[in-house]
Amino acid sequence: MVKEGRRTWKAGYFKRLQECLQKYDKCFIVGVDNVRSNQMQKIRISLRGKAVLLMGKNTMIRKVINSMLETYPQLEKIMPYIKDNIGFVFTSADLISIRDEINRNVVEAPAKAGAIAPCDVTIPQQNTGLGPEKTSFFQALSIPTKITRGTIEILNDVFLIKIGDKVGASEATLLGMLKIYPFTYGLSLKQVYDNGSIYSPAILDISPSDIMDKFLAGVRNLAAVSISIGHPTVASAPHSLINGFKKLLAVSVATDYTFKESENIKNFLKDPSKFAVAAPVAAVAPVKAAPAKEVKKEESESDSDASMGMGLFD
Repeated sequence: MVKEGRRTWKAGYFKRLQECLQKYDKCFIVGVDNVRSNQMQKIRISLRGKAVLLMGKNTMIRKVINSMLETYPQLEKIMPYIKDNIGFVFTSADLISIRDEINRNVVEAPAKAGAIAPCDVTIPQQNTGLGPEKTSFFQALSIPTKITRGTIEILNDVFLIKIGDKVGASEATLLGMLKIYPFTYGLSLKQVYDNGSIYSPAILDISPSDIMDKFLAGVRNLAAVSISIGHPTVASAPHSLINGFKKLLAVSVATDYTFKESENIKNFLKDPSKFAVAAPVAAVAPVKAAPAKEVKKEESESDSDASMGMGLFD
């Protein structure tokens, strides 16, 4: 009975995976390390109606794909990524919205001894609230501290664990005492399968403006190369026309030949004053009036001094 039940379950799984691979042309290949069954159930509920989360053993997944390669040869691109603990999120909806929904379903977790750190861990400067008897934990990890009002205070931010490192027993104990839960676990996006193409999930972060910037940079490079080698292209044609027009203007200015577009330039060179803008004069008038009064005042003072001098000699 047990073997018959397992055989029936396998047949049902093969059928379901085949149906998903035939029905959906897009899927995420996700890693499920450290994801508990309760969290997995919550992820399934959040994706209900928008995507299908399907797990399975790698040997079973390879067997199903190998049986479909004759009809769907593009599925062979998935084979190199069927390793470790992975699953599939099949969808017909927008990949970015499904990606965001998957990333929202994460849970905080403490750092356990022996676990591989999925991110960097830094302990911020703080008063830990721990008593002086716990100083040995900080000394073992070379963390500068001082005793403030009977509690241990961390003096500076301390980089504790690097991404990819194994968490030690001392680090795990210290983070537990400080009630710091640095790790978050959920479905990790490994690759994206989209209509026979495999690419990194980071491609989904590229916006239309990024694509436009890259395209314009390519057009500028093409125009520069075309102009340098003298080979006209659609990208270099506007620049070639402008450069030719500049040369015509230079010839017109240097000779007596004139055409409609060069008349303004030649008129400007003949009499630049016609194009000058008259400066306002009203603001200058008060400045000129002040020295005149001072001169008159000086003259009156000098006249009075002269008359005073003449009276004395007389």
